[in-house]
Amino acid sequence: MRLTFIGADHEVTGSCHCLEVGKKRILVDYGMEQGINVFENAELPFDEASIDYVFLTHAHVDHSGMLPLLYARGFRGQILMTDATADLCSIMLRDCAHIQMQEAEWKQRKKKRGANIDSGEPIYTMEDADGAIRLISPYHYNKKYELCDEISFRFTDIGHLLGSASIELWLKENGVEKKIVFSGDIGNTNQPLLRNPIPTTEADYVVMESTYGNRVHSTDRVDYVAELSKILKETFDRGGNVVIPSFAVGRTQEMLYFLRKIKTDKLVEGWENFDVYVDSPLAVEATEIFTQNISECYDEEAMELIRAGINPLTFPGLHLSITSEESKAINFDMAPKVILSASGMCEAGRIRHHLKHNLWREECTILFVGYQAIGTLGRALVDGVDNVKLFGELIEVNAHIQVLAGISGHADKNGLTDWVNAYEKQPERVFLVHGEDETIKSFCNYLHDEYGHNTYAPYSGTVFDMLADEFVYEAEPVTLKKKEGQQKRVTEVFARLLAAGNRLLQVIAHNEGGTNKDLAKFADQINSLCDKWDR
Repeated sequence: MRLTFIGADHEVTGSCHCLEVGKKRILVDYGMEQGINVFENAELPFDEASIDYVFLTHAHVDHSGMLPLLYARGFRGQILMTDATADLCSIMLRDCAHIQMQEAEWKQRKKKRGANIDSGEPIYTMEDADGAIRLISPYHYNKKYELCDEISFRFTDIGHLLGSASIELWLKENGVEKKIVFSGDIGNTNQPLLRNPIPTTEADYVVMESTYGNRVHSTDRVDYVAELSKILKETFDRGGNVVIPSFAVGRTQEMLYFLRKIKTDKLVEGWENFDVYVDSPLAVEATEIFTQNISECYDEEAMELIRAGINPLTFPGLHLSITSEESKAINFDMAPKVILSASGMCEAGRIRHHLKHNLWREECTILFVGYQAIGTLGRALVDGVDNVKLFGELIEVNAHIQVLAGISGHADKNGLTDWVNAYEKQPERVFLVHGEDETIKSFCNYLHDEYGHNTYAPYSGTVFDMLADEFVYEAEPVTLKKKEGQQKRVTEVFARLLAAGNRLLQVIAHNEGGTNKDLAKFADQINSLCDKWDR
C-alpha cells in the first residue's frame, strides 16, 4: 500500500499523487504545471496504460489538465469525480487542447517567417481530450461508494470551486484497511455562490494543500461590492475600461455575482448602465454549468435569490462574446466598459489581446482578482513591470494596475488549520503539498509545533508505505533544468510511442486465457505490425 508524491510538492501547480493498493494503481489528480516551477517532477512510478483509476479533486487545470496526455499514453481506466466537476471537465479539457493547438500553430507560422522561437507541438490533441472525457464517471457528494474489493471512496464538498471535493479513500490490502484523505484545494469561507468547506473527521493519513499556509486573510470581511464599485467609477470617469483577467471557471462567475448586485443597486453613479463583456467561450459555457448545478453546490444566500426568481449570474448590459469577431469588436467600442477575459494569470487566451489594447492607456485599469503564480505575465504586472511583450510587440504599461484585496478561493492559514484540526483523532501523518517552498516549510513546522501534528512536506519522488507506516524513499529536491525545445519535442513523441507499446503489453496480459484461435490471430496482427515498422 504505497503512496508516491509526483507533482505540486513544494510548488503550487501540477498536482499529482500515486497510490498502489494490492494490484490496483491509482492517481489522485494529474494537473498541468503553470508559471515557473523550481523543482523537477519525478516520473510516474508505473506505465500510464496500467493505471486502473484516477480520482479528481476539481476541474482547475493545475489538477486536471494532463488527463488527456494520460489517455494519449494508453490509459483507459475510469476517471472519478463529482457531477459538477464532470460537467466542467467536459469543456475545460477541450479548451486546454484548443489553446495548445492554437499556440503551436501560431508558433509554427512565426517560425516560418524567420522568428527565432521554438515551433513546438501541442502536448496533446483534441482527440486525446475527447478520449479522456469519455472515461469520466460522475458521482454524488456525501455518499460512500465501493469501487472494488480494495477501494471505497467518498467525495465531500470542499468549497473551492463548483464541484470541488476532498476525497476519502478506504484502502484494503492483506486484510488491513487504511483510510487516506486528499484535501484538494480547500476553499475560503463566505465566498459568493459556494458553500463553506465541510471538514472530515477521521483518517489514518491526510494529504492537504498549503497554498496560503503563511498568510491570513483580513479579519474584516471585505465589502467586494463597494470596492469594485469604487474602482469602476474612478476608471469610467477617466474614460477607460476595467479589464479583469479572470479564471473562466469560478472567479468569472463570482465577479458576475458582484456585478449583478452593483447594477441592480445602481452603485456606480453616473454610469448605471455600463456594459459588461465576458470574452471567453469557456467562461460562457462554465457559467451555464453553474446554473445547472444549483441545488448541490450553491450556498444559502445564492439560493434565496434563486427562490425569488433571480438568476444571480445575469443582468441587463451583460454581453457574452463567443466568436473571434465579437472579441475583436470589443476594443473598437470606445465607451467605458468592463471586460472579463481568461486566462486569469494572462498566460494564454483572449486576455492577452485585451491587454495589448488597454495596457498602454493610462485611463484604463487592469484589475487582478486571483492568485498570480511566479513567472506568469499576471505576476509581472502586479509586481510593477514597466513594459511587456505581447504578440511580438513591446507594450508600455501605463494603465492602473490594481488588485481586489482579499478575494481568494483558497483558505488562509487559519482556514487550513481549522480544517486539519477538525479530525477527532489526529491522523498518523499529515503530508503537506501544493505550496511554495518557504510557505510549505513554515506551515509544516507551525502545525507540528503549535498543534502536535506529525507533519511532513515531501519532495517529488518520495514514496511512503502506509502498511508499514514508514518511508520507502525520501526524495531530495532536484532543481528543474530547462530542456532544449527540439530535444523535448522528440522526447515527448517517443514517450508516446513507448506508452503505446506498454499498453499493448497490458492488452496482451488481459487476453490470457483466450481461445487459441483468437490468440493466434492477435499474435499474427502484432507480428505484421512489427514487420512493417522494424528498422
